[in-house]
Amino acid sequence: MTERSTLLSLSRRRLLITTSVAATALLVATAGFIPAQSADGNGGEITFLIDSLGDTWIPNNSAISSFQGHIWGHVADKLLYVDADGKVSPWIAEKWEQNDTATEFTLQLKSGVTFSDGTALDASAVVANLDIWYAGRKSDGINPIGLFPKTYDHAEAIDATTVKVFFKAPTLGFIPTLGYHGSILISPKTLAQPAAQQADLSKTSGSGPYVVDSWKEGDFVKLVKRKDYNWGPAAVGHTGPAYLDTITYKLVSEPSLRVAAVQSGQADVAYNASPQELESLKAEGFTTATPRYLGFVNGWAVNTKLAPYDDVKVRQALQAGINRQEIIDTVYTPDWKLATSFIQSNVPGATDQSALLAYNPDKAEKLLDEAGWVKGADGIRTKNGQPLVLTLHSNPYLATSKSVDELIAQQLGKIGWKVAIRAYDVVTFGQKVKYGGPAVPAYEVTRSFIDAGTVASILTNANNGENWFALDESDKTLNELRDKIASAGSTESRKPLLDELQKYILDQGYFIPRTQIVQRIYVQSPKLKGEVYNGVAYASYYTATKSE
Repeated sequence: MTERSTLLSLSRRRLLITTSVAATALLVATAGFIPAQSADGNGGEITFLIDSLGDTWIPNNSAISSFQGHIWGHVADKLLYVDADGKVSPWIAEKWEQNDTATEFTLQLKSGVTFSDGTALDASAVVANLDIWYAGRKSDGINPIGLFPKTYDHAEAIDATTVKVFFKAPTLGFIPTLGYHGSILISPKTLAQPAAQQADLSKTSGSGPYVVDSWKEGDFVKLVKRKDYNWGPAAVGHTGPAYLDTITYKLVSEPSLRVAAVQSGQADVAYNASPQELESLKAEGFTTATPRYLGFVNGWAVNTKLAPYDDVKVRQALQAGINRQEIIDTVYTPDWKLATSFIQSNVPGATDQSALLAYNPDKAEKLLDEAGWVKGADGIRTKNGQPLVLTLHSNPYLATSKSVDELIAQQLGKIGWKVAIRAYDVVTFGQKVKYGGPAVPAYEVTRSFIDAGTVASILTNANNGENWFALDESDKTLNELRDKIASAGSTESRKPLLDELQKYILDQGYFIPRTQIVQRIYVQSPKLKGEVYNGVAYASYYTATKSE
C-alpha cells in the first residue's frame, strides 16, 4: 500500500475495512492499470473508475449513455463546442451562418481533420453523420439520436469544407445541438458497417484526441492518444495532441471501493461517489467536482393516461406535497441547488418558477380532498375502494435516486399516498421502464439537452416526439406553445414563449421537479489537474496533466 492508505484510517472512510482497500488495489493492479507518474506534467497514464459501461457501443445507440459518453468524448469530436453556460463556439465547424427563418444553415469546416482510420473529416463525412443522427438505420438496429431536430430535411456537401443543411421548419436549436454529447462525428466507414460490427469498439473510428487501444466488455476501455491530433476546440485553451498518454476506464461497481482506490493511489478518478462524503474528501486534499449539465432537472414526467394521474388536482397535489429543500438537506450537500423550473437554471431560456414549486402540504391535502380522496385510519387515502398509490422506479443513472425516492415516500405518506419503490440495474431499467408505460405513473428524468427549444417538441408526439406525459394531441394549450416555440425565428422572440411553457407544464403537474441535477460526481487525485467540464458535465482529460 502507498502512504495514502494511512489517510484512510484518519477519515470517515474508517468505516471501510482495510481488506476492502487492499482488494481494490489488487483489482486495479492485476488489471495492469497502475497509474504512471510524469515529472513534468506531460505524458503519464490515468485510471478512471466507473460504475457501468452500458450495454452497447453502437455509436448512435450508446452516445447518450451517461456512462459511455465519457469514452465517446475522447474518441470522437463534435462540430461545435458548448460550455457549462450554454455558450457555443467553433470546433470542427469553424463558422456558420443561417437564413432569416432558421431553415437553412451553412457550416464551414476546418481542413486537414482526419478520422483515426485515415478518412478525411470533410463535408461528405459530415453529411453522412447528420443523416444517421436524424434517421438512424432502424432495420439494422441503429437508432436516431433522440434530441436531434425532427425537422431535418437533408444536407448537401457544397465543397470539401462546406455543408449546407436544410430543415422543413424553423429550427433555432440546430446549432447548439451540434455540441450535444450524442452528436459525435464517426468515420463514414464505421457508419457503413452493420450494427454488430459497430458494437465492436475497437473497430470504431472517430476524429478525437484518443483512440481505443484495447477493451473488454463489462470490464475496461483503454484509450491511447493520437500524436497527430491538432484540431481541439479553442475554447478549452489547447488544440494540439493531448498531454496524457493513456486513459483507462475500469469498471468497479461498488462506490466505496472506487473512492478507496483513489485514496490509496491505485486510481486517479472515482466516478459517482456518495455526496455525503465529498466534504471529508476535500479535507483530505482530494479534488471533487459536481458540475451541473444543461438539461432537465431531476424529476418525474407524469403519465396522464394512468388514473389517478389523469386528474389535474392529484398532479397538483403531488407538486405541492414534495419538500425539495429537505431533499437537499438530507440526501445532498450545498453543492446541489433547488429546482426553479423543470429545466436547469443554467440553460439559456430557463426562468424562475419557484412559486409553483413551493412546499405546501396543506394545499396538497385540500386538493386531494376536492378530488375525492379520503384519508383512512391508517393514513392512506382511498377513492371508490382504491388506495392512492404511486409506484416509483429509481433511476440507475443517478446514484442517489433511491435515497431521494425513499425520502419523498415519507413526505407523501404524510399526505395520504402509499408509495412503492422499485430499483433495477441500467439494462433492466431500459427494458422495463418507459415514458407513458402502462405500469409507470411517473418516469424519473435525468436527461441533458443543449437548446431549450428542443424541449417543447420532445414533450409531445409532434414530429415523432417522445410524448412524455402520454397526452398525444389532447392538450391544445401545450400544442400551441410547442408550435409557436418551434416556429420562432429568433431567440428573443422565443424567450417569452419558453417562460409561458415552463409555467404551464409545472402548473398542470405534468412534470414534478425534485432538484437541479448533478448526475456526474467526480473524486480526483490532486496530482491530476486541468480537466474541463463541458455543457453536459462530462470531464474531458484532453487538457489534463499529471505530476509526481
